[in-house]
Amino acid sequence: MERYVIIGNGVAGVTAAQSIARARPGVDLHIYAAEPYPYYRRPQLTEYIAGVIAEADLFYRPPEWYAQQGIRVHLSAPVAELDPRAYRLRLANGMGVPYDRLLLATGGLAWKPPIQGANRKGVFTLRTLDDARAIRQFAQSVRRGVVIGGGLLGLETARALRTLGLDVTVLEIAPHLIPRQLDREGAAVLEALLRQMGIRTVTGGVAEAILGDSTVRAVRLQDGQEFPADLVICSTGMQAEATLARQASLAVNQGVVVDEFLRTSAPDVYAAGDVAEAGGMVYGIVPAAIEQARVAAANMVAPGSATYSGTLPATTLKVVGAELTSLGECVAEGEDLLQLRRADPKNGRYRKLALRNGRIVGAILLNEREHTSPVRQLMERGTDVSAWIDLLMEENPDWSRLMT
Repeated sequence: MERYVIIGNGVAGVTAAQSIARARPGVDLHIYAAEPYPYYRRPQLTEYIAGVIAEADLFYRPPEWYAQQGIRVHLSAPVAELDPRAYRLRLANGMGVPYDRLLLATGGLAWKPPIQGANRKGVFTLRTLDDARAIRQFAQSVRRGVVIGGGLLGLETARALRTLGLDVTVLEIAPHLIPRQLDREGAAVLEALLRQMGIRTVTGGVAEAILGDSTVRAVRLQDGQEFPADLVICSTGMQAEATLARQASLAVNQGVVVDEFLRTSAPDVYAAGDVAEAGGMVYGIVPAAIEQARVAAANMVAPGSATYSGTLPATTLKVVGAELTSLGECVAEGEDLLQLRRADPKNGRYRKLALRNGRIVGAILLNEREHTSPVRQLMERGTDVSAWIDLLMEENPDWSRLMT
């Protein structure tokens, strides 16, 4: 019987395992996970920190579900070495594990910038449940928090700290918040909403040092400004966890390079999720991880049976009073793009649509939930909307006129 092995039990690893189990009931299927926990929802860690949900609510499946599916999950079982030539891996405890098909789903690591004092007590990154536990416990006894990084996760983390009663400042190196998912005009609306929540934002400043003695005291910018802090969270991006792949001499760029079948450069080794670089992109988003995992699983079971052609980039920020969805080429610039904007700062709303050749290729929707689904459908269908420019910018467009 063929043995399928998956390294990593995040959303990509578990999705792939479920797909394989459905396609090949009773197959010899194993997941090896470095963490001691079964799959949990990483996007909800900030809600756990804030106390909005209990830790038990993070876990998507009860432990018995895996056994019922025929998936053998090995927790606290980090993989130390991968040998593609021998079709074998070695666990940190020295145990050897053979495989016939292998999926790398090792995810990503939180990146901590090389800032002086970044290793002081009270400085954290947020990627794992253990990180969230440590932040939540530490936050109970402090008053001031600084988040370095004004991206999606940084703002969600800032909101969690604010919910716990901390005074919170967000420091972003770019000229405005969430530069990958929001333009300057939309960021101005969002910053106003955050001020109403009691969250201070500072943009265009480079964090130079985290000050303190035994614990954190403040964060200093290159221009000399200091922001008092008892707790600092670095939310400055993610990098693919490609250590095993590099050691095994697989092709690695920003992530483990895969083709349209999600195959790596080694025979019968696939990759999916935050560790994979597909079409030159490491997506770093859940929808891509799920789609890649399903394609990889299909090809592990029946090689060449499915292809991956990319995922529509879609990200969402959800904090009380501010729901932001960014789709496709949301911040792209160029003479070939028509940029349509509708701003309503008083009500905290903003809509931007980017059109190329009459088709929507990018969108920013802040507190415009009711319009998100139709805009996404128009993008996915490639609908020519050039005759409906005025309608697109109405306060409440009649989308049904474009859906026929």
